[in-house]
Amino acid sequence: MSTVKLWTDAEVEADARVKAVFDDIRAVRKSDFVNNFWRALANQPLLLERTWNSLKDVMVAPGELSPLVKELIYVAVSATNGCTYCVHSHTAQAKAKGMTDAMYQELLSVVGMANETNALVQALQVPVDPAFQA
Repeated sequence: MSTVKLWTDAEVEADARVKAVFDDIRAVRKSDFVNNFWRALANQPLLLERTWNSLKDVMVAPGELSPLVKELIYVAVSATNGCTYCVHSHTAQAKAKGMTDAMYQELLSVVGMANETNALVQALQVPVDPAFQA
């Protein structure tokens, strides 16, 4: 259960600032669906605007990474951070952008391996090899 109110469409329609963001979400995503994350953020219109604009800059704007790769990274980070909502949301987005079941299974294998080896390196306090210094 949410710790904050999830705004209904009627509540959104009554607040011009929130409505503008929701209208943009619908336009950019070419869908009438606005998910619960945005409905929760509507309680803080400034946070809603800032987060949506940042998300568009990172996830929607053209860049060097394909939209599918961006979604796969989002799933990986969300899984590592334990964010069930984001895992589900971005897995759905990745599937919509072409992720296959085999790709998903491989992604989860990479995430699991990275988490395992990261934990070992941290526990062992392995120094970074000079050749790897960025």
